[in-house]
Amino acid sequence: MIYLLMIYANEADWTTKTEAEMAPIMAEHERLERDLRSAGKYKGCGGLAPTSSATTLRIQSGKPIVTDGPFAETKEAFGGYYLVDAKDLDEALSFAGRIPGFGNRAVEIRPVLDFRT
Repeated sequence: MIYLLMIYANEADWTTKTEAEMAPIMAEHERLERDLRSAGKYKGCGGLAPTSSATTLRIQSGKPIVTDGPFAETKEAFGGYYLVDAKDLDEALSFAGRIPGFGNRAVEIRPVLDFRT
């Protein structure tokens, strides 16, 4: 089954770091991606620009409304993801537990539905 591992963290933990401070964390992400690829579990991953760069589109009464920024104000923002092929939730949790970062963070794990079957 394909799982989406969504990484939520305090943006300030990322946007205030120097390149030297980021290097060890990024090396851990590279290691995790390499391990997932070699195990045939990797389906994709990526990081997101800060929420200050976001645009939200809503449809209200059939009309599009475009606003700057995300909808919710929160200390934790969706900052990146891994898409993995895991045999079950336990394996997906083991991958999620390896995702590095600064300070407190959360990883939301969700199965990806396949509507083609």
